[in-house]
Amino acid sequence: MTINGNEEDVETGTSVSALIARFNLQPKHVAVEINLELVPRSTFDATVINEGDRIEIVTLVGGG
Repeated sequence: MTINGNEEDVETGTSVSALIARFNLQPKHVAVEINLELVPRSTFDATVINEGDRIEIVTLVGGG
């Protein structure tokens, strides 16, 4: 799979929630896109990653 432009070894069937945890990210601070489609945060547990998926994980950064 490709995650943020890098080839990564991720087991097919891994949930988006598990992937986020793998990178030590907080679900409420990220947006996830799979194959150019935004994944609703409410479906992170039920959405699984498949072979060949292109995933983008964007972290939200606050500032002032």
